[in-house]
Amino acid sequence: MEPVTPIPLDGDLIRQGLDFLLAEGGALWREVTRKWTLYQLLIAMGVFAVAWLGALALSPLYGNWLRSRDNWPKWRLRLGLVVQRRMRMILFVLLIWCVYLVMKEVTWGSRSVLLRILANLSAAWLFIAFATRMFLSPAMAFLVRYGAWTWATLSILGWHDEARAFLDSFAFTLGDTRFSLWLLLKAVVVMATLMALARLASGASAASIQRNKDISPSMQVLAVKVLQVALFGAAFFLGLKSVGVDLTGLAVLSGAIGVGLGFGLQKVVSNLVSGIIILLDKSIKPGDVISLGDTFGWIEALGARYVSVVTRDGREYLIPNEDLITGQVVNWSHSNDFVRLDIHFGTSYHDDPHKVRKIAIEAAKGVDRVLTFKPPVCHIVGFGDSSVDYILRFWITDPTGGLTNIRGNVFLALWDAFQENGISIPFPQREVRLLGDSQNSDNSMQSVVD
Repeated sequence: MEPVTPIPLDGDLIRQGLDFLLAEGGALWREVTRKWTLYQLLIAMGVFAVAWLGALALSPLYGNWLRSRDNWPKWRLRLGLVVQRRMRMILFVLLIWCVYLVMKEVTWGSRSVLLRILANLSAAWLFIAFATRMFLSPAMAFLVRYGAWTWATLSILGWHDEARAFLDSFAFTLGDTRFSLWLLLKAVVVMATLMALARLASGASAASIQRNKDISPSMQVLAVKVLQVALFGAAFFLGLKSVGVDLTGLAVLSGAIGVGLGFGLQKVVSNLVSGIIILLDKSIKPGDVISLGDTFGWIEALGARYVSVVTRDGREYLIPNEDLITGQVVNWSHSNDFVRLDIHFGTSYHDDPHKVRKIAIEAAKGVDRVLTFKPPVCHIVGFGDSSVDYILRFWITDPTGGLTNIRGNVFLALWDAFQENGISIPFPQREVRLLGDSQNSDNSMQSVVD
């Protein structure tokens, strides 16, 4: 790694910057104390007061109207809420521009210079405030907003070149690349803006892809992931290129990353590749009901590293993609939604098996969620120690509704049907002898049935 060589600060340049600030400050003070400048300040304050009063009057009316727009999409409602919050600034920009244009026509140009500056500043600030709403990260939005406001102010006041030269004087070198405070600030703002645009574009594209019913859910997820990687990758490299960073040096970095992936990030890469395989072969998709070990639930989302599975008790399991590829997974809704369930029960040897089978089938048919066009069946599976053993099989089409509850409902229906028809469900009986002294052992013997 090349040593970092700091560049000595240019004392003349810093001194020139300070002299410039003092000179501009003095000129600004002399300009402010002029009579027509004071008049313009009073006019601007009056315009602000009118905008403030107008916002107080219009904001509640606009809010009531906005609340009645139930059919608007979320992004439009969010934009309307931003307009309501910025109502005072919007009115001020409109009024200050109207006043400036009138002053420009009815009096000399020098008597409306301050109004022109205020109009440009307020319009730039309002535009930046709306533009930075696309940033979902509050820290990023704060950084870009105040950075853009500062730069717009310097540009409108004509201090752009001087401020750039002053910031560029604080610099150091890394190898053949020169880094300055100006370059770093520019890189942060440009990268944040491009990332925000990439996020906005990926969100709009993802919504469009998800609305397309001709694309399967797994391919929708894959398309969205590929699009996000492409957009954010392009934003990253364009941001580096725009600030003058030499991208050829990234070749060495990519080689180091490859070595690191080969040794320390095997599991991460394995999960990433497994996630791509899952999306391509469509073995599972969002909404499928799966069982993996003791986990039973439906797939909430497919991530780059894991699959989110939500169980019926509200727990969310993050299962690594590699486990879904290498392990045995039961997908209850892979090719269709039909699921067959089995329950076991027994009846007394005194009950007619033909009658028991017919009663059990009719009882299962009367339960909600049990399919009638795929009728239940009941078979004898053996003769137990105290009962004739049966298996009842039935089909459902909504495993997301739960399996334990439908089994419980069928058992309850069997209980009610057997009670109505006199069918008994036997249980094991055991004889327990309590032995006392030998002389009265015959008197202390009793049978207990449990």
